[in-house]
Parts: sequence; structure tokens; C-alpha cells
Amino acid sequence: MDGVAKLRKQFLEYTNSLFQEEILDQQFVQLQQLQDESSPNFVFEVVSLFFEDSKRLLNELEIAITQENIDFKKVDGYVHQLKGSSSSIGAHRVRNACVAFRHHCEAQNIEGCLQCLQQVKTEYFLVKNKLETFFKMEQQLSTASQSGSK
Repeated sequence: MDGVAKLRKQFLEYTNSLFQEEILDQQFVQLQQLQDESSPNFVFEVVSLFFEDSKRLLNELEIAITQENIDFKKVDGYVHQLKGSSSSIGAHRVRNACVAFRHHCEAQNIEGCLQCLQQVKTEYFLVKNKLETFFKMEQQLSTASQSGSK
């Protein structure tokens, strides 16, 4: 097996693991299908925007949930935005953590909200690390394929 084939195999195994561990769902595949020659970095750009937006939302959530008088509607609004953006890129476990978080917001359960915030952060950093690795591997494979076909 040559270097490119080996890289391709590793990349496919890694990608499959993201779906098997339910870190990503079919929405990510649909996102990939929108990428073409006219927008070769489409998925990377969309995911990068998700990371920026999520970082901001997590900071807003941190502030909102540590107020003396928590505005649960405001907290729920941030969680709703995070749920929507994570759904749009296929970040399955982040989305699921947001669903649980919203239930605690509705119940005005401070302890539940605090636990869910930690869970959302954990899942967010997991998907961020996994996707950063995914894009690095994709780039290595692309570079190796181009140099191998010359």
C-alpha cells in the first residue's frame, strides 16, 4: 500500500469513527455534499464560523448563568442558538446536550443548567478537537494526492 492509499485508509477510518461515536451525524455529510470546485473550503469555512459563534455563545452562557438572578429566557435563547448551529454542521452530541440544557432552562433548574453547561462545553471541545484533526488529515491527504499524481 503506497503512502496516499495508507493516508486515505486512515482518513476514512477516522471519519467513520466520528459517526460511530455519534460526534457527527448525517448533516455533516450533507454539508460536505455542498462543497465543490467553486468552493473547495466550504465545509472548513462553515465549521470555522460554528467554532467562532459557539465560543461567543459559551462565553455569553457562562456570564448569564452565573448572575445572581438568572434570566432563564436569555440562557435558553443562547442554548437555542447553539443547538441550531450545532445541528447545522452535524455536531450531534453538542446538539443533544443543548436539548437537555433547554429542558433545565424551562424547569428553571439552576443545578441542571450548570451541569448541562459543563456537558455542552465538553462536547463542544471534543467536536472541535476531532474536526481540527479531520481537517488536518484531509489537508495531508489532499497534499499527498496532488504530489503523488504529478
